[in-house]
Amino acid sequence: MEAGIIGLPNVGKSTLFNALTNAGALAANYPFATIEPNVGVVAVPDDRLERIRQYIPTEKLVPALLRIVDIAGIVRGASKGEGLGNKFLSHIREVDALLEVVRCFDGTDITHVEGSVDPIRDIETIDTELILADLETVEKNIDKQRKLARVGDKDAMTLVPLVEQVIGQLQRGVPVRGMGLKGEEIKFLKPLGLMTAKKVLYVANVDESDPLGKGPHVMKVRELAAKENGAVVPVCAKLESELAELPAEDRLAMLADYGMTEPALLALARESYRLLGLQSYFTAGPKEIRAWTIPAGATAPQAAGVIHTDFEKGFIRAEIYNFADLMEHKTESAIKAAGKMRSEGKSYVMRDGDIAHFHFNE
Repeated sequence: MEAGIIGLPNVGKSTLFNALTNAGALAANYPFATIEPNVGVVAVPDDRLERIRQYIPTEKLVPALLRIVDIAGIVRGASKGEGLGNKFLSHIREVDALLEVVRCFDGTDITHVEGSVDPIRDIETIDTELILADLETVEKNIDKQRKLARVGDKDAMTLVPLVEQVIGQLQRGVPVRGMGLKGEEIKFLKPLGLMTAKKVLYVANVDESDPLGKGPHVMKVRELAAKENGAVVPVCAKLESELAELPAEDRLAMLADYGMTEPALLALARESYRLLGLQSYFTAGPKEIRAWTIPAGATAPQAAGVIHTDFEKGFIRAEIYNFADLMEHKTESAIKAAGKMRSEGKSYVMRDGDIAHFHFNE
């Protein structure tokens, strides 16, 4: 699962990406790394790892990881090939969710591509380009689906009226994510790779004078996100870059000076994880305590398969208790005595914070 960073040119998108992927100093247990020129792997901070170690001694902690893709800047006309139009379109289609960076600070040091700072206008510009690109995609697809529907193809017969509805809404400027489509409808549309169907997290790039995002520009973005049932994370990309280069004791002092309890990048990583519909379960032993990433709704065999495909193929059962059980009872023996250690089969749906030991046929 990947999240893509998008935005207009000169809004701080690449600065943010570089801060994320070079922020290894942010926490000793949370490594960050760039694995390709425009792809980074970011650890998802989770204090449950340390809290589990209080009761299960271990040699190391391994957090969940999130892939972040830095996508070429979007300009007006990108849907028609302006700028790096084709490149950004292909990259956006490949990611699972979007982190949309919008400039929320004034100043003349960095020239805004539109000549002035207006985050809502910027969001509308990007929405327009993605909507136009999606409209071209569905209009090309509809004739093919109509032909298939005429010869009795059941999927096409379902898809045609749905795509016609989507075309009408896109023509009115409504992104797919704002159309109120249901699960089955979204499933039918997924092969089309529509970009406005992807969930969006707004990343408000703020000035050092407004690190908590309380200024008027950010408030406008918060209002827009609230209407979309979305979220906003304020980040001062410049400040985050400086924080990552400081030793731990100086970093804490600098955060305190700005009224912050942690670097904003950590909040961004956690919120991105949530946006992708991901959750973590844990394995815990003397060698390591590790957070494993699974989609919400994954079954126990699917969770085991994240560790190794053989675990899913030969799955027998899972011995499971939850993080909350460990916090209450302190030891696995006490958890068993309290009847909280469960033996779960193939149909069990994993919960966030489960601690699991899998049994499988080798």
